[in-house]
Amino acid sequence: MDFCSILHGLQITEYSFLEKEMIVYLKKEKDNEYDKEAISVNLPGLGKIGYVANSPYTVLGESYSAGRLYDKISEEASGKVRFILDKGVICEFIE
Repeated sequence: MDFCSILHGLQITEYSFLEKEMIVYLKKEKDNEYDKEAISVNLPGLGKIGYVANSPYTVLGESYSAGRLYDKISEEASGKVRFILDKGVICEFIE
């Protein structure tokens, strides 16, 4: 199983709306000016809720960073929420 950490976006400061087993949608952001390996995390009806973490300071535990996950997914992929923590959310990458 491959896991990734999700960090909140600028508009979202907590994850109280997420639940375990919820499906999130991952999408590469090739035009992101801050991170060339950016992967946004999206929910239907809400849009972008954050990003897959891509820094050794923000990745939770042994989960994948966006850089490690970037070449493993196509343009879009799905993830399933597994753990909701104070510092972020860990989701399982679904192929």
